[in-house]
Amino acid sequence: MTQDTGSKTLIKAPPLLDLTIDNITPNTIRINSQSPDARLTYLMARLVTHLHDFARETRLSTDEWMAALTFLIKCGQISSDVRNEFILLSDILGLSLLIDNINHPKPPGGTEGSVLGPFHTHDAPVLPHGASMTSDPDGEPMLALCTVTDTRGNPVPGVIIDIWETDSSGHYDVQHADRDAPSERCVMVSDEEGRFWFKGLKPVSYPIPNDGPVGELLRTLGRHCWRPAHVHFMFGKEGWDKLVTALYLRGDPYETSDAVFGVKRSLVIDLGKVDKDMAEEYGVEEGIWLLRHDFVLTTQEETEKLKDQLASEALEKLGLNMKLVDHLPVPDLD
Repeated sequence: MTQDTGSKTLIKAPPLLDLTIDNITPNTIRINSQSPDARLTYLMARLVTHLHDFARETRLSTDEWMAALTFLIKCGQISSDVRNEFILLSDILGLSLLIDNINHPKPPGGTEGSVLGPFHTHDAPVLPHGASMTSDPDGEPMLALCTVTDTRGNPVPGVIIDIWETDSSGHYDVQHADRDAPSERCVMVSDEEGRFWFKGLKPVSYPIPNDGPVGELLRTLGRHCWRPAHVHFMFGKEGWDKLVTALYLRGDPYETSDAVFGVKRSLVIDLGKVDKDMAEEYGVEEGIWLLRHDFVLTTQEETEKLKDQLASEALEKLGLNMKLVDHLPVPDLD
């Protein structure tokens, strides 16, 4: 209940008295528990619990706390429309992949997800099958032949597919100050047989942006900032679970130490070479690199059912009395 007093708005709240190390957590949770949104109340309660426990467990110093706040401020200051340092931070902490795995579990045979990364854009051109998405004359040409099917092997037509990769120097187009148009990225739509194909570049290893606070953190931790060579894909169609994934080249020196934890065994591939007949069919040079892959999507219903099952099992193991609302856990107070 609120009372409007003109210059001030008073919100009725439980009294907070004699706050100590031991009772600050329940008091904070109590005053945060006045929202009608049960999910928000639960999220805030768990966030406060874990943050406070972290401070108590580590005996966090004032200097360390201020250093963390300054770090977050710097992340905001360096971020822009084409660079998101917070996504990068989430990636290098393993949080991005964890959240994707929780929210998009895959039944046997479904293509696994990977990290979105900070360089997806919404200005990629829609190209016809067989078109080139690169303007880089220095890269090694690659033909990609792909299909999209369901878990029973049926083609899935009409899937919108975002595709993006770096240029031959290991930079995304948005990292170039003179960028005047998208390059090394495109959008395609799978045909009636679930196929899509395009011309790109053999991907190369590259460092994630390391001139900001996240790069400084990696150096302080003694970690490298490199990602193995890969191509990003994102699949979307109504009724189907959104798939954000990538394909990684086998044998890359960073295959087993990706700075953002994106590599999964099922996503590691070998490139082939285009033979004479294929070169004639697709209008490319014989001998260029060839990427072949069959992507398997799962329906939204399949994914939600599996997500609910895994959530219930995890909550039971934790001994929590919870119920699922819109596939998300909230305390069961009934």
